[in-house]
Amino acid sequence: VITTDACRAFLAGAWPAGLDDEIRARMTEVESAVGRRFGDPGDPLLVSVRSGAPVSMPGMMDTILNLGLNSATTSGLAAATGDAAFADECRNRFFAMFHDVVGVSAPNDPWDQLRLAIEAVFRSWNSDRARAYRERERIADDLGTAVTVQSMVFGNRRPDSATGVLFTRNPATGEAGLYGDVLFRAQGEDVVAGTHATEPISALDERLPEAAAALREAADRLERHYRDLCDIEFTIEQRRLWLLQVRIGKRSPQAALRMAVEMAEDESFPLDRREAVERVARLLADPPRQTTGRSRYLVPLTTGLGASPGLASGVIATSPEAAATAADTGASVILVRAETSPDDVHGMARAAGILTARGGLASHAAVVARGWGIPAVVGASGVAVGDRVVRIGEQEFRAGEVISIDGSTGEVFAGDVPARTELVSEARVLLGWARELEIEIGSADEPDMPEASAPETTEMTRRPTLDDTIRRLSTKGFATTATLADALLSTANDVQPLVDQLVMDGLAATVAGAYRLTDAGKVRAALLLIADQDDWGTDEAEAALDAFVALDRRMKDAVTAWQLRPAEGEPVVNDHTDAAYDVDVLGRLTGIGEDADRWLEPLAGASVRLAPYRARLT
Repeated sequence: VITTDACRAFLAGAWPAGLDDEIRARMTEVESAVGRRFGDPGDPLLVSVRSGAPVSMPGMMDTILNLGLNSATTSGLAAATGDAAFADECRNRFFAMFHDVVGVSAPNDPWDQLRLAIEAVFRSWNSDRARAYRERERIADDLGTAVTVQSMVFGNRRPDSATGVLFTRNPATGEAGLYGDVLFRAQGEDVVAGTHATEPISALDERLPEAAAALREAADRLERHYRDLCDIEFTIEQRRLWLLQVRIGKRSPQAALRMAVEMAEDESFPLDRREAVERVARLLADPPRQTTGRSRYLVPLTTGLGASPGLASGVIATSPEAAATAADTGASVILVRAETSPDDVHGMARAAGILTARGGLASHAAVVARGWGIPAVVGASGVAVGDRVVRIGEQEFRAGEVISIDGSTGEVFAGDVPARTELVSEARVLLGWARELEIEIGSADEPDMPEASAPETTEMTRRPTLDDTIRRLSTKGFATTATLADALLSTANDVQPLVDQLVMDGLAATVAGAYRLTDAGKVRAALLLIADQDDWGTDEAEAALDAFVALDRRMKDAVTAWQLRPAEGEPVVNDHTDAAYDVDVLGRLTGIGEDADRWLEPLAGASVRLAPYRARLT
């Protein structure tokens, strides 16, 4: 392993002194352990060169397999394995991968190949895709990546060989049990690239039962060692299991909560309730929701693999650039690709959902989507992606048209799909543990607390109603959940079930990730307006408006005075060097606030919907 210190030195402009000698010394140790020599034309040691960032960045940096092959060593590999076709396949794969990653043809000298490959992995730390991923994940840019030089084993050697990616639990739902993909007679890149049709990990039980048993035993030991979900890359070469890499696995927010509860409740698992709560405290501050109440009578266009749970609706974008552009306009976007690659992350980060035609449960799209909590459906063979045109099942859609995906069931639908959402049940359990253990969650919006525990005040501290939401949508015309929450002086967690209910009742509809009233909703809003007018009275409302106009004029004058000071001729920009002037303006603002409070005091009793504004003002 070459450390991150070496990477930082290289990126600063210098290959570390003595590193070449250290690499040769450590390679001698690998040669001794494996029983083959690097560059030996008779029985060559081949290696992979892999990245290893301090924080997991799946697929964002480069990897090169089968390094060490040239004409002589290819012949040696053919002689050692008795398979010239296999050796040629490895050489061709290596040459193509080396050129793609390094940017030049592979030199003949294996040691030159190794040096160039290490440099390329170092440089990939600053690739556009790695930078985009770090920005989304808030990972520091100055960490650098380590490089692992690892002896090769071959999942593509014979029919009794395979390669795969395994999670010790379902990273989409949190359900206990092995979860992942396997490809027989293949190499690891084929699994994560999404270019091949994988098989579920259970296929090993039938075809290679001894390797399957060894894999289960290793997965259980690793999960208990790390006390967390593990993501394991493995290869089976001629029935023998090899573990290539293990790391803490990316998981959806829903899965994170479920695993925290089930691990802590399992007396044999080395995780207690306090650590379980602390592990997911960030998620509990804004607990994830799950889709409930979706109509089961809708006919899907096609069905793929549910890779990351949640229901998402949005306009189709067929490129990451188009997804980012559409998201900039405020639209909800479904990124539709044949498969995703690390180069797509800047668009994936802006998408409300991801749909791919190819790839399995451990593909790049699936892993990244789960880590970011984005609904995703992968391996939907009924999807064909063209240039701004997508065929889904028997229908053709153009970029900009709306579709919906269900990342739990793998189903794909035309248009918006109304549904109701609710907090995942594990959130309530963990918030209860947090209270018992006196663990501070921060801004957690604790669900379903008894009404008696809430202060008996105004709408400022009570949850909004369906009618409140209809009124606000009528005023705004078109609004997201976050915008409605702000207008209702509430939280997104409280407002989302209300707009979901309005959609289910046919009173509201979703458009590109936001909400508007339907014709039926507008009728309901008109009736509510009439009721409000009757409750308050036209004369009282007009008198209140007249008094407000004077306050509004004073407020505008004070804001202008804060920005511009009077001077001979034209006003000048207030540079805040005149302390006495600033104190006078602030005093005027204080007076306006006091008068506004006196204006609101009688109105709060006349109209319950004005009461929270007085609370906000004070």
